[in-house]
Amino acid sequence: MKKIIIGIDVGGSTTKIVGFDTSDGEKKLIAPSFGRATDQVTSTFGAFGNFLDENHLSLDDVERVMITGVGSSFITKPLYGLPCYRIKEFKAIGLGGLYLSGYNKAVIASLGTGTALVLAENGKEPRHLGGTGVGGGTLTGLSKKMLDMDNLDHVSEYAKTGSLEKVDLRVGDMINNEGIPGFTDNTTASNFGNLSDLANRHDIALGLINMVFETIAMVSMFAARGEGLRDVVLTGNLSTIEQAGTIFGELSRMFDMNFMIPENSQFSTVIGAALAECTERI
Repeated sequence: MKKIIIGIDVGGSTTKIVGFDTSDGEKKLIAPSFGRATDQVTSTFGAFGNFLDENHLSLDDVERVMITGVGSSFITKPLYGLPCYRIKEFKAIGLGGLYLSGYNKAVIASLGTGTALVLAENGKEPRHLGGTGVGGGTLTGLSKKMLDMDNLDHVSEYAKTGSLEKVDLRVGDMINNEGIPGFTDNTTASNFGNLSDLANRHDIALGLINMVFETIAMVSMFAARGEGLRDVVLTGNLSTIEQAGTIFGELSRMFDMNFMIPENSQFSTVIGAALAECTERI
């Protein structure tokens, strides 16, 4: 008989789900998935049913269900009579980030609607450090206002052919060849500080993505340095945008930091929920 631990991250309209097979004493990850619905309860039950069907599992195979996320409060009864536990989201963020990165200690940045920062260390309770309201919601809202687009995949596609030259004010625009030690001419001095009438939609799309990612990077860097760390693990849906690797990679080199985007980064929190110890039973 299988022994499956299910993790569910209930968001506003998206529910992520993952499983770990513990039948042989080890935790083997089952491919994560997600579902969408008009309300959290429908989304949760729908995602749960689809996950069991896709992985050829039955209710008898499920040992327990671990639920987290902003919408988890809407789940007030056990799913199909199974043992269900509610996990604090910051704890799930920390555990998931460590699992995916393989690090012993790091700052985990969860790039959702806003950005939450969690200090995680193996053997210790994850600790919320703070965060910023700048995140996916910021990028979506500004893109809708400035580009009449609210699909971030489309914004990212536009940004592929964009340039920051007519959008951002850079160090090279302000200072002669002497420069500033540790910074290149392309270092941002002011996001959208050099916005030209000639900037097109592709340029603005890249400028918006760059501004959001640079803000997240700076807040994360200060939080990590305050804890004596260089490692920041980037998780959440926003971390999967194509430009993330390039932008955070450049900032890693510039500030001697290690911004890491692990595989399955968008499922980090739900993975952390599944890995957590049982606490508050629903």
